[in-house]
Amino acid sequence: MELVRKFKHIFSNIPMLGWLLGTLVAVLIEYYWGYDYISYYLGLPKIPVLFGALIMLKKPMMIPGALGYDLIVYVIPILLVAKVSCNFTNPLATLFEKLPLWLSVIIHLLFFYAVLHLWAGINDYRVLIIKLTLISIILTVSINVINGYQGEFSCSHPGFMALGAYTSSIITLLLFVNDKTFGTALLPEAFGPWLFPFALLAGGVAAALGSLLVAIPSFRTRGDYLAIISLAFLFIIKSAVENLHIIGGARGMGGQPDYAPLPIIFIWTMLCIWIVHNFVTSIMGKALNTVRDDEAASESMTIKTRKTKMTAFMFGAFWAGVAGGLFAHVLAYINPGMFSINRLAEILAMVYFGGLNSIVGSIVGAVSINVLGEALRPLELFKWIIIPLILIFVMIFRPYGLISFTEINAKRLLRAKNKGDQITKDTIKKEPIKGKLGV
Repeated sequence: MELVRKFKHIFSNIPMLGWLLGTLVAVLIEYYWGYDYISYYLGLPKIPVLFGALIMLKKPMMIPGALGYDLIVYVIPILLVAKVSCNFTNPLATLFEKLPLWLSVIIHLLFFYAVLHLWAGINDYRVLIIKLTLISIILTVSINVINGYQGEFSCSHPGFMALGAYTSSIITLLLFVNDKTFGTALLPEAFGPWLFPFALLAGGVAAALGSLLVAIPSFRTRGDYLAIISLAFLFIIKSAVENLHIIGGARGMGGQPDYAPLPIIFIWTMLCIWIVHNFVTSIMGKALNTVRDDEAASESMTIKTRKTKMTAFMFGAFWAGVAGGLFAHVLAYINPGMFSINRLAEILAMVYFGGLNSIVGSIVGAVSINVLGEALRPLELFKWIIIPLILIFVMIFRPYGLISFTEINAKRLLRAKNKGDQITKDTIKKEPIKGKLGV
C-alpha cells in the first residue's frame, strides 16, 4: 500500500492532457516501430492485440514477450511522457480552464479520438472491437436509466435494439441500396451517409414507441412483474421478426451499407453520454430518483410518477434503438438470434458490473466486459466460466457495481494539477505546519 501511495503522489500533478499526450506517444511508437522492430526482436509473430492477452492465452511461451512489449510500448512511454510533460501540459490545461467548459471538453475529446483512431488503424480487428465497445456503451448507459436511476428491472433492451436495427436497416436498404428484397433504390446512393442519422433516429423512435407496449400495462406494477412483462416483450419481438419473411425471417437481413465508420459511432456515443447525463441531472432525473426511492412520498410531493417512469423508459428505449441501428450497419447483417436472451445477459452483466446510477460505471462496465470477453476468447468454454465468476465476486463485495452513484464532473476531470493539489489530509497530519502549510 505504501508503494501505491507513493506512486499516486508522484503522478498526482499530471492533468488529463498529460495522460493523453503520453498515450499518443505510446501509440506512435507502436504504429511506426511495433511490427518491424519491437515485436520482431521480442520473438512475437505479430503486434499483440488487446495488450497481448490473445497471444498469451494461445501460446503461454509468449507471455514474457507480450509483457515486455506492453512495458516497452505502453507503460514506460505513457508514464515517462506524462510526467516529463506536466510542466508544459499544466499551463496549457490552465489556459483551457479559461475557455467555456463545452469548448474545453470538445478539444480534449478531439485529442482523445485522434489517439483512439490511430491506435485502431493498426489493424481492422481493433477497429471492429472499438466500434462494438462504443455501441455497448450506448446500450449500457441507456439501460442504466431504467434499471439504475429508475430503479426498475427491465429485460426488454434487446427487443428495443432489434426494433432500431430492423427499422434503420429497412430505411437504408429501401432508399439507398439496390436490394433483392426491396428492389431498386428510391434515392441516389450518395445521399445515404447524409440521411443516415435520420434512419438512426427513426430506429430510436420505433424502439421508443415499442416501449409503450411494456410501459402502459406494466407501470402499475414493480419488481418481478415488470421483469416478466419486459421479458415477454423480448420474446414477442424476436418471434415476430423470425416470422416476417419480408425482412428475411430467421435467415436475417444483410447488405446494409457501411454508413457507420468509427468517427460516426464515436460522435453518437459522446452525444448519448452527454444527453443522458443532462437528463439524469435535470429536474426530471431528480424526480426519477425520488420515485425510485419512495413512490408514495413522490406522489404526495405532486410528482407525476407514472408520467416520469414512462418518459424515462421511452428515453432509454430510444437510445437502445439507436445502438441497434449502428450495430446493424457495422456488421452489415442482422438476424433474430442476435437479439436473444444471450444479448440480454451481456447487457445486464455490463451495467451491473460497472455500477448502477452512474454513467462512469456504465462506461467502465461496457469497456471491461467487452475487452475481457475478447481477451478470453482463446479459452472458449472456460471464458463463460471465468466471466460469471468475476461477476459473482463483484456482486458479493460490490453489490452496486464497481463504480456506482457517481456522476461525470468534466470541470474537475480536465482541470490543471499543481503541487498545491497534492496536499492531502495525510500529509497535513504527518508534516509540521510551518508558516502557511509549510509552503
